[in-house]
Amino acid sequence: MIRLFVGLELPEDIRLRLSSLCGGVPGARWVPPENFHLTIRFIGEVDEGRFDDIDMALSRIQAPAFELTLEGVDIFGKESAPHTLWIGVQRNEVLTNLRTKVERALVATGLEPETRKYLPHVTLARLKDSASARLGAFVAGNSLFKAGPTRIGHFVLFSSFLSRSGAIYEPEARYDLTAAG
Repeated sequence: MIRLFVGLELPEDIRLRLSSLCGGVPGARWVPPENFHLTIRFIGEVDEGRFDDIDMALSRIQAPAFELTLEGVDIFGKESAPHTLWIGVQRNEVLTNLRTKVERALVATGLEPETRKYLPHVTLARLKDSASARLGAFVAGNSLFKAGPTRIGHFVLFSSFLSRSGAIYEPEARYDLTAAG
């Protein structure tokens, strides 16, 4: 079995900007800069035989390259029990269309459709016992954060391995987006 997701790699300068935010929130387990990415579609565990079908389906997707801008900071979870601290993505119709194409391609391979609404974001930290004034101050103090625009010229099929020190993401295949965006 292999654990997979489709996402966007972020360039080093954007990862560096994001890593400069990582600190000052008690109970936060910060994502290492090399793991910053934007998930397009989580796939989950599949058997090795299905990997080739997924790879082939994704390789057929045709979509334009585009500019991506990250902006704002927010949390997932209730204010009294937040679980994820994240950076948002400026509204982007090309990204939304790419997400739709990826979803259709994966469903065509026999995967179940994603039922959750898509909210593009980059996870900064996982939170545990972080419902504090410092978390609120962090979110408020970084609400105007902006990084980009940055050119996105491909998307990636990642494998994900869970370890004691956190997840390890490995690019398995890259799929180019057309230059004329």
